[in-house]
Amino acid sequence: MHIANSSLTETQREETCNLIKETVKDFAAIHIKPNIRAWDELQQFPKNLFRSLGDLGLMGMLVPEEFGGSGLGYKEYVTAIVELSKVDPSVGLSMAAHNSLCTNHISMFGNNDQKHRYLPKLANGEFVGAWGLTEPNTGSDAGNMRTVAVKDGNDWVINGSKNFITNGMSGDVTVVITRTGEPGDKHGATAFIVKQGTAGYTSGRKEDKLGMRASETVELIFQDCRIPDSQRLGEVGDGFIQSLKVLDGGRISIAALGVGTALGAYEAALAYSKERKQFGKAICDFQAIAFKLADMYTDIQASSLLTFHAAALKDEGHKVTLASAVAKYHSSETAVRVANEAVQIFGGYGFVKDYPVEKFYRDSKLCTIGEGTSEIQKMVISKEILKD
Repeated sequence: MHIANSSLTETQREETCNLIKETVKDFAAIHIKPNIRAWDELQQFPKNLFRSLGDLGLMGMLVPEEFGGSGLGYKEYVTAIVELSKVDPSVGLSMAAHNSLCTNHISMFGNNDQKHRYLPKLANGEFVGAWGLTEPNTGSDAGNMRTVAVKDGNDWVINGSKNFITNGMSGDVTVVITRTGEPGDKHGATAFIVKQGTAGYTSGRKEDKLGMRASETVELIFQDCRIPDSQRLGEVGDGFIQSLKVLDGGRISIAALGVGTALGAYEAALAYSKERKQFGKAICDFQAIAFKLADMYTDIQASSLLTFHAAALKDEGHKVTLASAVAKYHSSETAVRVANEAVQIFGGYGFVKDYPVEKFYRDSKLCTIGEGTSEIQKMVISKEILKD
């Protein structure tokens, strides 16, 4: 999988995607599937698993080869997230946050020294990455963040807190966006790389969540956290602009997460409908169930096409604000609808933890919230289509 994306023909890229698909499928069957129930019930973040994903080249998929990455594109990346999420969406979520948020932010906006220092260890899974934008009082309204960085000589002193941060407790490296200007000023934020163990930087409460429980979600606390200016990403005041560009790609990740979650629920429901007998025949032979499966399949196909379309545009260097928002909105809502119908097809067993669909049902809801709610996606979409 360590092949430079630019050197591949379309046929070779398709072959690479198929290889990734089979590799992840085999890996998940051995290393993820047997542990799903325990990780979920214990809210256990399987950090060692991500080192193994690094060995497969999945922790630096978008990182250029010169910095230790796989040098692949979004098409290959989406393929990996879908396959992981079909088995355990929690793993897909943490892998996506590591790749498209933390690692990609450094890859896109870090200087050469920062890239050489952090990207190889992030790409091989030695480091797990986190990304901090959301705050207790500013979710979608990130322009009014209260975490502030103040220049002091050659250092910056950060005070404030972030919440709902994926990989926040176990993350070895966090990209944190702080306010360095006036609230609401789109040029009033700056991004920094903060290493675990830095004085004044601690993780706080770990959220007890409905779903995605094996993906760690925590509060980050900064109390007179002093870091050198060499940890600053890009120019002072560019942090919010950088974040929007990072989120454009991040939404493709969540779109892929939605597709994978929906596929996992659908495939479980399809198999069950062929096995479950009522009134002398398999329940899939009843039109009520067959039509549910048809709707589920159709929605998933549409979401998949939208997601891979956004990935293709990203790989070609086009602006993807609209395409990524459309894909994220459609696939996340699809995940919820499909998971809901999967539970219904399982009937009473769909409400029981011994069967897989109740977890897909719980996990699916995060897709409509993380990296911009469905309502925010509709705002982005409407703004883009109403431009002159």
